[in-house]
Amino acid sequence: MKYMSVTEASIKWQISDRRIRVLCSEGRIEGAVKFGRNWSIPHDAVKPTDARVIHIKSYKGIAYDFSKIDEMKAKIDDYRPFSKRLADSLHEKLIIEWTYNSNAIEGNTLTLSETKVVLEGITIGGKSVVEHLEAINHRDAIFFLEEMIGNHEQLSEWKIKNIHGLILKEIDNQNAGKYRMENVVIGGATHIPPKHYEVDLLMQNLVMEYRNDWKSFHPVLRATLLHGEFVKIHPFIDGNGRTSRLLLNFELMRSGYTPIIIRKENRAQYYEVLDHAHTTMDYHPFLEFVAKLVVESEKLWLSLL
Repeated sequence: MKYMSVTEASIKWQISDRRIRVLCSEGRIEGAVKFGRNWSIPHDAVKPTDARVIHIKSYKGIAYDFSKIDEMKAKIDDYRPFSKRLADSLHEKLIIEWTYNSNAIEGNTLTLSETKVVLEGITIGGKSVVEHLEAINHRDAIFFLEEMIGNHEQLSEWKIKNIHGLILKEIDNQNAGKYRMENVVIGGATHIPPKHYEVDLLMQNLVMEYRNDWKSFHPVLRATLLHGEFVKIHPFIDGNGRTSRLLLNFELMRSGYTPIIIRKENRAQYYEVLDHAHTTMDYHPFLEFVAKLVVESEKLWLSLL
């Protein structure tokens, strides 16, 4: 890969050296690497949008009473830290059910029990290599999220690409972690994703909006919008659904809320409320869908404590 210096990037993008160093330190220039006191920037890196410019979308239906969710979270927090045995059992249950359902929504035919066995390292006869990899890759992506949360790392385009790269690892290495270079349509949906040449800017704006405009929003609302607006852009050629559900739970978990599982049997309703949000900017049905799943998740945790 060819790299350019900060000075070369400054000339190319017509912004100051100092501003470029700030952008590099904020992780907003993809692939930038620091050597000592100097930065090396990929020659094909995209110029970031100016995060100092305020971009505010007009979302509808985002008012919601989260008091029940927060009351249940407080009860769960009273039991922390959990015993190691309980924490391990909750973690295993989460990984298996989250992986099974997220992949099943996308057409993977592994059953819940088969998913468990695959994650234990056993091959299932009659199932494709891709289906095995989808289970293993999804588990590894969850581990990556947990590592990010444990290290208090901020979400960035680079991290989103890393998550997607894990999802498609050894399944489609050519497109893993790379924004799509062609236009797409979503079967059964009214919404048509943006043109491929708009993806870079839209993803930059999404991360900027997430970091700046949504700061005061409740974590459940932030998680809902992050999922919805990401999948609305549909930045990758494949794996957008699984990545969006990982992002949703990343936002819940980093804020101390229990993760949710969107189940295969709820796929039709899930797609319906998503498409409604994408075509009308009315997020209330999708927010209500997510909030109910958070309550369901919290009830499960409380029943085990």
